[in-house]
Formats: sequence, C-alpha cells, structure tokens
Amino acid sequence: MQLKRAFFQAFAWSSLFDLVSGAPVSSKNSSSSQTSASALPSVADWATWGVAQVPNVLNATAADANSLAKGYRVVKSHYTQNGLEAKLKLINETNIYGYDFDSLTLKVEYQSDNRLNVHIEPTDLSDVYVLPEHLAFKPKAESEFYSFSNADLVFTYEKDPFTFTILRASSGEELFSTAGNPLVFSNQFIQLNTSLPLNHTITGLGESIHGFVQEPGSVKTLFANDAGDPIDGNIYGTHPFYIDQRYDTNTTHGVYWRTSAAQEVIIEEEALTWRALSGVVDLYFFSGPTVKEVISQYVHEIGLPGFQPYWSLGYHQCRWGYSTIQELDEVVKTFKKFEIPLETIWSDIDYMDSYKDFTTDPHRYPAKEFKKFLDTIHDDHQHYVPIVDAAIYVPNPNNASDNYTVFESGNSSETFLRNPDGSLYIGAVWPGYTVFPDFFANSTQEWWTESFAEWYKTIEFDGIWLDMNEVSSFCVGSCGSENYTQNPVHPPFVVGSSPTSYPEGFSKSNKTEYHSIESSISASSASVAKTASSSSTATSTSSATLDSKNTLETGVGNINYPPYAIYNWQGNYDIATHDVSPNATHADGTLEYDVHNLYGYTQTNATYNALLEIQPNKRPFIITRSTFAGSGQWAGHWGGDNNADWQWMYFSIPQALSFGIFGIPFFGVDTCGFNGNSDSELCSRWTQLSSFFPFYRNHNVLGAISQEPYVWSDVTEAAKTSIGIRYSLLPYYYTLLQEAHTTGLPILRALSWQFPEDRSLRAADRQFFVGDALIVTPVLEPLVDTVKGVFPGSGETEVYYDWYTQEAQDFEAGFNETLDAPLGHIPLHVRGGHILPLQEPGYTIHDSRKNPFSLIVALDLDGYASGKLYLDDGESVNITESLYVDFIAEGHSLTSAAYGNFNASQPLANITILGVDSKPSNVTFLGEEIDFSFANNTLLVTDLEDYTTGGAFAEEFVLTW
Repeated sequence: MQLKRAFFQAFAWSSLFDLVSGAPVSSKNSSSSQTSASALPSVADWATWGVAQVPNVLNATAADANSLAKGYRVVKSHYTQNGLEAKLKLINETNIYGYDFDSLTLKVEYQSDNRLNVHIEPTDLSDVYVLPEHLAFKPKAESEFYSFSNADLVFTYEKDPFTFTILRASSGEELFSTAGNPLVFSNQFIQLNTSLPLNHTITGLGESIHGFVQEPGSVKTLFANDAGDPIDGNIYGTHPFYIDQRYDTNTTHGVYWRTSAAQEVIIEEEALTWRALSGVVDLYFFSGPTVKEVISQYVHEIGLPGFQPYWSLGYHQCRWGYSTIQELDEVVKTFKKFEIPLETIWSDIDYMDSYKDFTTDPHRYPAKEFKKFLDTIHDDHQHYVPIVDAAIYVPNPNNASDNYTVFESGNSSETFLRNPDGSLYIGAVWPGYTVFPDFFANSTQEWWTESFAEWYKTIEFDGIWLDMNEVSSFCVGSCGSENYTQNPVHPPFVVGSSPTSYPEGFSKSNKTEYHSIESSISASSASVAKTASSSSTATSTSSATLDSKNTLETGVGNINYPPYAIYNWQGNYDIATHDVSPNATHADGTLEYDVHNLYGYTQTNATYNALLEIQPNKRPFIITRSTFAGSGQWAGHWGGDNNADWQWMYFSIPQALSFGIFGIPFFGVDTCGFNGNSDSELCSRWTQLSSFFPFYRNHNVLGAISQEPYVWSDVTEAAKTSIGIRYSLLPYYYTLLQEAHTTGLPILRALSWQFPEDRSLRAADRQFFVGDALIVTPVLEPLVDTVKGVFPGSGETEVYYDWYTQEAQDFEAGFNETLDAPLGHIPLHVRGGHILPLQEPGYTIHDSRKNPFSLIVALDLDGYASGKLYLDDGESVNITESLYVDFIAEGHSLTSAAYGNFNASQPLANITILGVDSKPSNVTFLGEEIDFSFANNTLLVTDLEDYTTGGAFAEEFVLTW
C-alpha cells in the first residue's frame, strides 16, 4: 500500500533540508478505536515535502566521473595462497562526488573452481561501512590453498592506471573488464565500468517492473522504495546481481556486488556502469557456464531458499477492505458455496485496532468471535495469515487511555531507531506517528518474539505477511518528534476512495456498465491531468532555488542529500521521501544511509526466528515486501501494489523469472490487480495465469470493487478449471519446492534457460516453464480468443503435448504458433521426455494429499522420459521422514524406484503414457497383465488401486507395454 506518484508530485514545490520539524497542528486528541477517520487530525502536508532533486542521469550538466577521474595505480602487489593482494594509490585527487580515498587495498581470492572474488576497500576504514558477515552471507574460499590450474575464471590487471579483467580460462573470453575506465572510489561515490558485447543479454538487477532483459538505455536503481509498481522505477527490494548470457559462445556468467549501499546501474550498448553511494567493492563472479548453473552457484552463496510448507501451494484470498470478522467469515463460506477451493484467508490492516501492530479491533474483530472463526477454518484444514507493518505506534502521553504496551516494552528495551542526537526517530505510517524497530539492536529479537508470542495467544495465525518494510514512512525526517502528542492522527492523504479506473478493453467488453460510469471516469482523468500539470510547473519553479542539482556540501559528507543524486522513483527523487531518512541511526551507530536496503531483510529474519520460537519445528510461512540478496532463506515475496490492467499482468512474468534469479522462487502477484477496478475478462485471464505461479493470491485495494473469483460467473469457472489443474499438480510443485530448497534452481523458468543456444528466445517473457516439464502460454491482452506462442525445438529435438487433449502437437521450431484460447482456457503443454506425478485434487491441500496418485508419462521423440517425486509431512523444519521416487520410461517400460521412510499410503490410480507409437498387444503391471485403453497415441491404464494398496510407491514397480 502506498501513495500514488501524482500525490508526491503535487507537493514537490516545497522542501525541507534535513529533519522535518515545526509547530504542532492544533487539534483534539483522541485514541479511541471507534474514532472516525474524519475526526482525527492529519499529519501535516508540509511533513511530506522533500528536497526536489534532479537525478544525475537526467542532469546534462552533471560531472562525468568517467572522464574527469584519473583512477589509481598499483604501488605494491604480491601473490597469496589463493590469489593476489595489492596496494592502490590515487593518481590525482578530483573529489567529484565526495572526497577521494588516497589509498586502497585490493584482494583477489579464487574461492572455488567457478567463483572468484575481487575486493577493494580503503586502507583506512575509519569512516567506511563494510557489510558484516553476520548480516549477509559472505562467500568464503573452499580451501586455504587453491590450485589455480582448476579455475574457470582468471583475474588479470594493468598497473598504471589500475584496471582489471576477468577471463574465462577455457576460451580466454573477457567476461568483465574495466580497461580504459578509471576506478572512482570516494566516500559517497564508487564507480566501476565494464565493457559488454554488442547485442548483450543482461538479466537481473532488481527489483523493478520491467521486461525480463535489461536492454541498452536501462537505468536500474537499487534502493528499497515504497512505490506502487511504477514501470522501470525502483520498488521494494534490492538485488545487486546480474546474469550475462552470451549466445556467440553459448556461455553464461553472473556478477554479484555484495553491498547494502544505494546503487545505480546504467546499461549501454557495449558497457555497464555500476555506482554505489557508500561501502566497498566486493564483487563475486560465477562462471556457470549455463544459466541454471550460475543461478545455483549464486543462490548457494547468498542462502538457499527456505522450504515452504505444503499448504502454501494452495489458493489464497485477501483484500484491503474485509472490515469485520463477519465479512471475513462470509468470504470463506461463499468460496465453499461456489465450490472454489480456498486454502488460506488473509487480513490486511482492517483487523487492527487503530492500525496498530499486534492488536485486533475489539468492535469489528472481537476476540471471542475471531477465535471462533479461526477454530472453524482450522477444523476445516484451512489457514489464516494477517499483515504486520514495520512501524510501531507512539502513544499520546497526554491521553492516559492511549496506552500501547508493544511500544512501551520496545522503548524500555531501546529497540527503536534513533535520531543522530539519540532521541527517538518518529515518522508516520497508518496509525499516526510511529517509531521503527531497529533489528541491529541486541534486544530487538527478544522483544519482537515476545510481541508475536503474546499476540498468538489471542490470534492463532498460520503465517505472517510483512509490509511497509523498506522501511516506509509517510513523512520526511523525524516529523513526529515534536508532534506525537497529536496521536492518533490520520495519514496525510485520503484513504479508501473508490477508484474509477478499469482495465484496457473494459469499454468494449462491458459497454452497458461503462456508459453508466463514463462521466465519473472522465472527471477522474481530468483531475489527474490537472494535478500532474500543476505539480510539473511547481517542480520546475522550485528547482531554481532548492539546490535541485544537489551541490550542497559536495565532498563534505551530506548524508540525507548525497552529492550524487540517484534516480529514486519518488515525486521529487529525494531518498528521504516516503522512507525513513538516511541519517536515522541504529544501535551500533550505523546510519540508515548505509543499510537502508537491509531493513526488510533483517525484519524478515527476526520474524522467521520469532515464528520458530512460537511453533518449533514448523516451517514459518512469511511473505515479505522488501527483500535483499538472501531473503529467500526465510520468506517468499509478492509483487507489490500492481494495477488492475493488462500490462501489469504481463509484467508479472518477468518479475517472477527475476525473483527466481534472486533466490526467491516462492513468488506471486496480486491476482486480478491491486490498484483500480478489475473486470471479469482480466480477472478470468489473470486467475488462470496465477494458478501456475508458486504463490497464488488474489488481493485488491480498499474502495475498489470486489474481485473474488465468485463475483463473476466466467471467473468462477476459470478458477475452478485452473485450480483443479494446479491442485492435481501439487506433487510436482512440491517436488520443485524441495529442489529449489536444495539446489537454488527456480520453480518458474525462462525459455532462454531451457534452450540456451537459441538467441531468438533471449527476451521471451510472455511464456514460461514450470520446472522443465510444463510450458504455460497465457493470454495477456483483452478482446482476443487466440494467443501466440513458441515451442523451441519442436519437430526437431522436442515434442509437446496438449495438456487437455493429451495429443502431440504439430508445432514447428522457431515458428510463432497460434493457439486457441477462448475465455476460460489457458494453453498448457507438457514437454516430451518428462514424467509428472499427480494427485486427485480436493477442496484443500489436506484433502488433496489424502487422494490417490497418478502419473503422466510424456515420451520424447526417442521414446524416453524421466521424472521424480519428493514427499514428506509438509511442515517440519527438521525432516526425519521423507520419500524420494525416481521414474524412468524407456524401451516400452516404465520403472518406479523409491527410497526413504515417509509413508505415502495413498494408492496409485492410473498411468497415462503420451506418444506411444502404436497400440500394444498387452500391458503388464508388477508382472500381471492388466486392462488398458489406447487412442490418439495415448495409453491409459486405470484401476491400479488394488495393486498398490500399501501405497503408490511402497515398492518398486514396472509397467510394460
């Protein structure tokens, strides 16, 4: 949840230069949970004003560090047991964006055959932030001595000026080279340049809403930002890692800059420029040479994804606007009425008492009725997940009834962020003026755990949804320091207005409804245009007087407004706007300036530990908004506050693929869109697309029309169809979850990863693979009943089978096939060579797991297929009983071999074999001849329950035909 860009633009004409302060706004204080929003005072408008900036990438007069800096020279070097160390001396001081460090230390470490580290830091680290190992995993050398002859990567360098190059040992190919470009290393500006091959394919560098490939001209800002899914802007997470896939050599490598600093990356035709506003250079190169190997190598080093519980794969329903427990209960009952599977019901901030964490509204969500509701859904094997925000309400000291023990206990144990003078940093979020937990403080984990544990006694939640943890604040600076006696106050904007936007194509597909609201839509559009126009003028006026080109205190160390202005996607580009300010101070003295990108990461880790304490040996289920490299160890992620329109439906695919790269494979978006109103066509298509994402949730904004799948009959049927497919595939998805947890491989996979030699697939991001076996081709535009898709290698090395008809498709490699896709149908194909374990779907995951298994065997062109299955109890952290099953089909025979001690007692019901050349004369199972049917090259064997009464995979079996 956040304000729209237009809101911030409207106030860009005013500014503040450091901490915001001023006279309190006079108003009547009230802390009652029943106080209406209109009766509350509001956070003052001026508290939202930041300094209007001109980002350097948009400033034609900004100094070009690459042309002005002189770089460094090597003055001393020596080889080590696993690399090289050297001293670098500044050639000539330029102080372009901060003061240059005179002396640097270079350390090169060959850490393994496929990983190399280049570390550069100032010799004097007195005022330099170095990301400690206890916060974020730091890859280490695998041995004290390294045999350089085994290295896939080679480091070379020039002495004067110092530049370096990373080569692939087997071919001599340059993978990363700063040749011809000076190293710039200042206290508030570090810059590296590397050359890139023409027509390069760069992916990664997030989080942003963008196509899968980072094309020339892309500016990637790596700064955690509460902005609602702007296209090409920086949003919630920070992932300083990219993959360079090269088709000329058919190799791939990856580069990771391990830093929590604010960063900016510029992609050009033949170069990549990488900048950071603090910290050190700590680069890790991964040699691959395939994309999947690069991802696995990287994710192993930042932390393998946590193993999600089995129930997380079910359908989840949420919205901002389930205002009472009765309404929440009615939603659950209506899903059941329409027989739409519902695994988990979620709560946005509606359930809270005056929007305060760890509370429930005593009137709208009374404890007794809340408990009864939770007992009911738990008895039905369903789940409940509430939201928790990062900010903690500050009670009004002038109002004796405004007590809040969560704040009092946290404040007494000094767990909150501070101002530089040691006072509490007080910003503003949903409940009013708030403080922010400092997860660097020694006492915070204990306080955070106790807060969850006490709350759990009242609300037995099954997982936690972390929001607003970039960390977001609605005002600039410690605006509540002199104003918190006004609490509770209303956010400085209207909450809950009814959107009038509808998806593209709505006016044609819903003509009658469109005409009835046309005047409202037109008025809204005119208002937005007027606001944008006035804000644009205001910004222009202010720029001449408010140091918009950021020359304040150049080189001296301006923390809130550093001399180099990054392209931060807020209305005025100020990094303090809608965020806790950079000069907020942590318990160990660290400034938020250096670790802002870690806030969500540290909060997620603390929440994981808290949930483990509450329910030991149950896998914590967490979905978090702000992420960093390694966040996937503890949580999944949703795509943030997207829009109910077709282009955001499309963008969900490259976003999902990117988070697979980042080691967060458990990903999904707000199905049908968050902001604005959805409609039946968009929601039908999106419901079916999301059914193939690992995390599958519908969620929308307060004030928008309802969009639960039962609202429209078309969506109801589409949901039943695609959820039925998803639930039948649960054993396959769970196996992929386990594979991601142990190898780092993503669940959703780009076509270019599956066929890395096919350059035509480099930017293919409108289709995707689920694992290696399924390819999904969604409809991503309105008013059509067909969709185009490519099927690599088809007819040459590959064969694809239609999921619904089970027939081999006569596709042509390299050709854009037109597929029938009437509303309610999403094309799905099985790739030959793979075996899919299935289970008969039930209403819940619990019900589904009790049902019989089946297999789909999709033979390749040589009559071969393989697959695997992993099973356990679905929730234990320390897994003591598990089952692994391998399937191989070749030579007219299918073999299943299992090992492990988990008891999967459900029988095997049937086996379907696709691509059988001709009708067999007989079929045997466990040596006995059995009945079968055969049509359209598909062999179907049913009624196997009597042969597998001890469990489908209790013993090895062989099926022959």
